Amino acid sequence: MLKTVIPLLIGIALIYYQFSSFTETELKRIKDYFREANYFYVFLSIFISLFGYWSRAYRWKYSLNHLGYQPKFYNSFFAVSISYLLNLTIPRSGEISRAVILKNYEGVPFDKGFGTIVAERVVDLLIFLLFVITAFLIQFEKINTFIFSHISPHKIALLFGIALAGMILFLFLWRWSKWSFILKIKSKFNGLVEGMTSILKMKTKWKYLAHSFFIWFSYLMMFYVCVFSIPETASISFDIVIMGFIFGTLAVGFTNGGIGAFPISIAKVLLLYGIAEDAGTALGWIIWTSQTILTIVLGLISYLLLNLFNKN
Repeated sequence: MLKTVIPLLIGIALIYYQFSSFTETELKRIKDYFREANYFYVFLSIFISLFGYWSRAYRWKYSLNHLGYQPKFYNSFFAVSISYLLNLTIPRSGEISRAVILKNYEGVPFDKGFGTIVAERVVDLLIFLLFVITAFLIQFEKINTFIFSHISPHKIALLFGIALAGMILFLFLWRWSKWSFILKIKSKFNGLVEGMTSILKMKTKWKYLAHSFFIWFSYLMMFYVCVFSIPETASISFDIVIMGFIFGTLAVGFTNGGIGAFPISIAKVLLLYGIAEDAGTALGWIIWTSQTILTIVLGLISYLLLNLFNKN
């Protein structure tokens, strides 16, 4: 319950904070941006996103095939779409739902299915880090200004210390604890490891990696084409787009589906490059709203079709 409510409350608070800081004139301009936006690029963005859904579902089959399972593509696609929808409610609950759906409809053991999903997340994280490193090298001064203008060095050191202490505590419990729930987790760990290491052993690992890069390319292009929907952002350079994409991606994990956090992060990043905050806010909300509507509609349709396609 808290995993749902707390991020949602943070998102609502961010929305209130952002819009309460605008004047009446700026709020009117934001409404005008929405009304006068070129929605051809918004719908093009949604269309590109569908390729990302397709590729993520198709990529999944390579690791599952390596483990000896042959799930139907439509079940994989439905599971991916439903997982995106559930992630809007409880962050990361979608990953569990994907494994549960394949267990129920394709007979894939939960621990092995979930292991392949964890492996996907590891690969996705590494690719995202490539974006971060690239942006860091290109825009070092801007990134440094953005981070330290919002988070003090003392807070960064404190967060690092807390994370380090948590990791040490976890390793200690994992190695020496005799608690029953720790032992149960260990018993399931072999299935997870098998799923996670399937990427390195599979014959089709290069196709798997090609789809992984294509997924992130589709995410970036989805973000990029929306930039042209507003005249004030249509002329920004591609390196600025990458910056907005990185901080927007980070914001998605901060609250439920990035509500509140995504638009404000886009506005703050673009403000560093001279884009008015009201224009950046409008762009952030246009991207977030269009993608959230797609997630909800596709997730609900997939939920209905999952039962229809598997009625026997």
